[in-house]
Amino acid sequence: MQKLTTKFPDRPGVYIFRGHVRTILYVGKATSLRARIANYFRSDLIATRGPIIVGMVEQAKSVDFIETDSVLEALILEAHLIKKHQPPFNTKEKDNKSFNYVVITKENFPRVLVVRGRELESLLSTTYHPLQTTFGPFPQGSVLREALAIVRKIFPFRDKCKPNSGKLCFNAQIGLCPGMCEGLISEAEYAKTLRRIKMFFEGKKKTLVRGLEREMKISAKNLKFEKAGRIKRMIFALKHIKDVALIKDDYKKRTELFSENYRIEAYDVAHISGTNVVGVMVVVEDNKPKKCDYRKFKIKTSTNDDNASLREMLERRFNHTEWSMPKLIVVDGGKAQVNTAEKALKEWGFQIPVVGVVKDERHKPKDILIGTATKSRTSLLGSPGLSGAYEHMILLANSEAHRFAIGFHRALRDKLK
Repeated sequence: MQKLTTKFPDRPGVYIFRGHVRTILYVGKATSLRARIANYFRSDLIATRGPIIVGMVEQAKSVDFIETDSVLEALILEAHLIKKHQPPFNTKEKDNKSFNYVVITKENFPRVLVVRGRELESLLSTTYHPLQTTFGPFPQGSVLREALAIVRKIFPFRDKCKPNSGKLCFNAQIGLCPGMCEGLISEAEYAKTLRRIKMFFEGKKKTLVRGLEREMKISAKNLKFEKAGRIKRMIFALKHIKDVALIKDDYKKRTELFSENYRIEAYDVAHISGTNVVGVMVVVEDNKPKKCDYRKFKIKTSTNDDNASLREMLERRFNHTEWSMPKLIVVDGGKAQVNTAEKALKEWGFQIPVVGVVKDERHKPKDILIGTATKSRTSLLGSPGLSGAYEHMILLANSEAHRFAIGFHRALRDKLK
């Protein structure tokens, strides 16, 4: 497939990689369709996205796109299309159990909730909390919650309150719940709100707006001016969705480093005088630990050599090409550990930046050492004003690796007693 990125707009939207006979291979979202598609034709694609995505690009024959008015709508449309078409390269890349879903319960006054994939499985297997509708999966929980907060301002919904309890809940007092807790809305009227939410999460905003415009005109014709005014405000909000919170990082830096799903892998080794040597890999994505991707290694290297143990661990990890590829590797230690990791990665053909967290005599972080393959702190972390968040992620990953390694070592040692 030729590199044809100029036809893509510098606008938010969803892109679709297609194979033979227009088969959908992969669906993704973007703040800038032009910039995102260009990233798929970079020379370091295998290092930044991994072999699965490289294989997808090699199979692709064309790329389509659907432009949206906002990143929020791109996020929702992406999830809807993935659920509808089940593209093979989306399902290969994702562990849906750790992702998030929007669910609507099956009740007289249904609730709209965000649940994890593993929670969804348990909900579907019980009749105690029957579900009416599900949307997802959504990879980024924090972004989804921000998106749902925006939707809730347009279409207030119930999540926790008890209907007809006689007391107005806090969310109703601030306009985020329609007030079924105090009997302010009927089941039929609330059902209309839920239909609108469903249409929005199905990517049918234009149809939704047209329907609201018709309803507004009918209300005005019947002299129901208050109702017409409420609908007019809904239409205006839908046409002017402000989702700065969803796009701030992507617009600050249009580089792969600041794209969604920024994955950091941190490694640490634990032992006592070279006995019962173990290693761990932990993952931080979206500024929080992704514990479903944590891994433990019983080190086979018998010598009391942390560098040899680190190399063994990295070699075993990168034999798993089906795992998502990191955009940054964090090792516990200084120059020796960083050099060991960089040398091994170069040997195996991976171009992934490496940093080391240097500790003081009390084993507290005192510096972040940038590997020689990365020219400077600024080139790795972005401009000085943006580096703080990434330094936080690095230290968080390192701290999690140390905690996880010590816990694994203690458990193994106690088992062998």
